[in-house]
Amino acid sequence: MIRHLFVFLLIASPVLADVTGPGGKVQDCYCTDKSGSRIELGQTICMQVDGRMFMAQCQMSLNVPMWREVQKGCLSS
Repeated sequence: MIRHLFVFLLIASPVLADVTGPGGKVQDCYCTDKSGSRIELGQTICMQVDGRMFMAQCQMSLNVPMWREVQKGCLSS
């Protein structure tokens, strides 16, 4: 059992690591909206691209912040 846990931790450790840049400093990762405002990882906003409107979430992919569509259409109040 302990051996399996050790193997899991070895495999999972790169996923759990912070994003670091040159000199070992932790990099602040975030997305930006069309006006250049900072959007934190995990936040969801309404986006309009090529006439389509959808909800998109700021996520990480291969150590790069990116927008991922999570719902067709946008929420309105």
